[in-house]
Amino acid sequence: MRIGAHVDSTDPLAEAAARSADTVQFFLADPQGWKAPKPREDAEQLRTAEVDLYVHAPYVINVATLNNRIRIPSRKLLLGHANAATAIGAKGLIVHGGHVSAGDDLAVGFDNWRKTFAYAADSGGFGVPVLIENTAGGDNACARRLDALARLWDAIGDYEVGFCLDTCHAYAGGEDLLGLVDRVKAITGRIDLVHANNSKGAFNSGQDRHDNLGGGTIDPELVVAVIRAAGAPVVVETPGGVEGQTADIGFLRQQLGTASPAA
Repeated sequence: MRIGAHVDSTDPLAEAAARSADTVQFFLADPQGWKAPKPREDAEQLRTAEVDLYVHAPYVINVATLNNRIRIPSRKLLLGHANAATAIGAKGLIVHGGHVSAGDDLAVGFDNWRKTFAYAADSGGFGVPVLIENTAGGDNACARRLDALARLWDAIGDYEVGFCLDTCHAYAGGEDLLGLVDRVKAITGRIDLVHANNSKGAFNSGQDRHDNLGGGTIDPELVVAVIRAAGAPVVVETPGGVEGQTADIGFLRQQLGTASPAA
């Protein structure tokens, strides 16, 4: 099982080595901005590295919204990040499920997701697996609760789309972690990546506030159980920099009986 962390994008391979990680996730541009990612000088080194790479799309992307001034740039930016992720040999591009505004029809949001994949297909496809991530908050979210996720997959399931399960988001979003993997797979048929995070917020709080695995309000054994059941690569998006994330990776390896890359 490949286990790693979300790291700074300046030198992801050095960050991986510092954590004894065999997987890293990072941004290719400002996560709060609309600028397209630039070609990386270390692209060849990243493509040939033994470390598995995942790219997280900017948080501003929301292809579900009915607001044209956000939805249309979001589609273009998502495709741009997919192309950039492909150029470095990434295993997947993670993007949040998005939402519609209060009073808007959520069904239109799901159809906007379908149109996003159709738009990409017209441009030759994404080139890298797009992994939609469940989110923690919002009553108008496309991927917070499983009933909404089922409607989303009804709209886009015929496309090549994957799923990223975030344990903090699920718990804070009001989904019981016990048996969650089976319930998700019954909808999506797959889990491609697990974001293993504890939660500072309470169950169903809607708060997207990550904590280290030994802290927070989730029993760490529940996080481990989700990972075991999912059987997918794992990325911790936890605080504490190298020290905090190394401890979290070590805890997971110990619980799961997996070796570090150097072992």
